[in-house]
Amino acid sequence: PFNAQAVAANLDRIVSPDTRSQKAAFMLGPYIGYEIVDTYTIRILLSEPFSPLLDSLSQVYLGIASPTALAQYSPERYQFHQVGTGPFRFIKYTPGVEIVLQRNENYAWGPEFYEPLGDGAIDEIIFKFYEDPPTRTLALENGDAHIMGEIPPASARLISSGDSLVLQPVSVPGQPLQFMFNTEQYPTNDVNVRRALLYATNRGVIVDTVFQGFSPIAWGPLSSNTLYYNSEVERMYAYDPDQARALLATAGFIDTDNDGLLNDGEANLQIIMLIPPWGQLPEVAQVIQSQWREIGVDLQLTQVSGFTALREAVAEGQYHLVSFDTPGYDPYFLNEFYMTNAANNYMNFSNTELDAALLTARQELSPSTRRSQYAAIQRFIMEQALILPIREYVNLNAHLPSIHGLVYDPYGWFPLLNNVTIQ
Repeated sequence: PFNAQAVAANLDRIVSPDTRSQKAAFMLGPYIGYEIVDTYTIRILLSEPFSPLLDSLSQVYLGIASPTALAQYSPERYQFHQVGTGPFRFIKYTPGVEIVLQRNENYAWGPEFYEPLGDGAIDEIIFKFYEDPPTRTLALENGDAHIMGEIPPASARLISSGDSLVLQPVSVPGQPLQFMFNTEQYPTNDVNVRRALLYATNRGVIVDTVFQGFSPIAWGPLSSNTLYYNSEVERMYAYDPDQARALLATAGFIDTDNDGLLNDGEANLQIIMLIPPWGQLPEVAQVIQSQWREIGVDLQLTQVSGFTALREAVAEGQYHLVSFDTPGYDPYFLNEFYMTNAANNYMNFSNTELDAALLTARQELSPSTRRSQYAAIQRFIMEQALILPIREYVNLNAHLPSIHGLVYDPYGWFPLLNNVTIQ
């Protein structure tokens, strides 16, 4: 049963060294243990105040699994025998092919926004994997799928101009699509160079061409629908190639031999960017490469095959920019990136004042005080030009006109299917 003991078993699993949890353990913050008060009450113990706890507990990464199933199957096998507490039961998972769920007829403990089941309620859900983006719209058009996520922007533009499918964009809170500057590597160790490259990037062109205008321009370390977003960072580095050239000249880069490339008297201004394959990043990088070439910057693109290869390339340290980000609603996730020893601090940036500000903000319980704290944090990050934000994430979903009642969770990626009907 879903009781205090079940929650305790899941907490034990998350913090166990054998599980090697990273995301879930981080989201528990200063967790040190628990006390079971009674059958349906558990007290979570923290070493210090931790304001984001309720937000963390509401996310899928801390969902409660059946202790019986966890005990029966190894961590490697549990994914094929999952047991949870939702309105659908897990039936099977075939890697790379499908996940099958069926309605849990005994489910009677849903939230208030779960409506009573009526005509057209779905009894079975089959999640299929369409790894090749162009095939996603085709699957909808052929009737092979009712709902599809992560529609490519060009396909979404075609869908929006017709009436055979329904486009449903959903904004995703958290970090925008961004590139982090390596502040230890010459020449991006110079804040004027980093600021110049921000000014040299026409993000409006990227949004219009690569993302077909579906994504807002990103201006800072948080997307605008994220808790405590600070609008003061907007247009802080609006496109200004003349300002970019002036800052690069201040940093000692000019075109001494009239070959169209800036140099420092010894070598051309060359920037290396690590490019993962997801999120239209290769296309984004190519546009940036063209824009920076216009002001005399030679941008070299190094593609990596996936997350493991990205980590390995970052560990080698031979880069100036790298793209990586995370979704989320409470900006506590910034600690994963901007704390001196954070796992995702690919900027190699260290500042004791920023460390202190991030720690204080996660401990503060007053929403108004946290808003002020995160406003200052966002200003500092952009004043130091630690990142090049490009666009806010928008999950482009589409479905057949027969689908009704489809909504997504506040984090933008996960459909809530209990209320969905097929008419």
